[in-house]
Amino acid sequence: MDPGVSHRMHRTLEPVHGMIYFVPEAHQAYAAAGLKGRRMGYFASRSAALGPVPPDVVIATFYNFNPDLVRGALPGAWALSDPSRVLEARQAAADRALRRMLGDAVGAPEMTEAAELARRATDGCRPEGRPLYAAHAALPWPSSTDPHLVLWHAQTLLREFRGDGHVAALVTAGLTGVEALVVHQATGDLPPGVLQTSRAWSDDEWAAGETSVRERGWLAEDGTLTDAGRQARREVEDLTDRLALPCWEVLGEESCTRLRHLVRPWSRTIAERALAGALTVDDGD
Repeated sequence: MDPGVSHRMHRTLEPVHGMIYFVPEAHQAYAAAGLKGRRMGYFASRSAALGPVPPDVVIATFYNFNPDLVRGALPGAWALSDPSRVLEARQAAADRALRRMLGDAVGAPEMTEAAELARRATDGCRPEGRPLYAAHAALPWPSSTDPHLVLWHAQTLLREFRGDGHVAALVTAGLTGVEALVVHQATGDLPPGVLQTSRAWSDDEWAAGETSVRERGWLAEDGTLTDAGRQARREVEDLTDRLALPCWEVLGEESCTRLRHLVRPWSRTIAERALAGALTVDDGD
């Protein structure tokens, strides 16, 4: 199978999961579960499947956040709540948000079909070297009577499986967390400062990352990628696609195409209503 399939599947399905980091239902649910602030809610909810692990485990698995930011949220979150309570809040928030945004589509036959296909794709995911995937894969599946939640959980597994592989690709390239962000920022795909601010790197830390990447010959003086930098970035992305491919090989190209066709309109609706341009959806090529 062409590794590009895994890239296209990720582009199409990611909003189904990614909305949980933006929707008000999630922030409200985490506050009701005892957590304080959006950043605590993010780190606690995404890492809750691991259990109340030390901050360094989250620093390792999340990869590109300033360690001080993680330590500001954990382990303090677990003095206010506990992982099982946060996981319940997260799924309840996903339920409410998807029902709000997709309306009657959550109970449509197409949703059941998409959920079954996405769940089948997870049969191709294996836990070795994939800590965030493995932790989430150990959670119980939502009831089949809630196919929108089955789809959401399946995409959670698929994106964390891909994310673990992406971390492996970045480590293989010898990039630190801040260096990886500098390279991403230099592609011009995001507005200036977004990655530095959202991951809480100081100006000095960011400048040091830029210097390091520039010394590799990857960053031009104007802040864009050199030819060598673009090639290095492409190698990381290509390896990420290849490492994510086992899930989609299990499903097969025909079923992958069908799943993208089913999910694409929902993802576009979610992107428009919840993500405000934070995520894009493939154009169907």
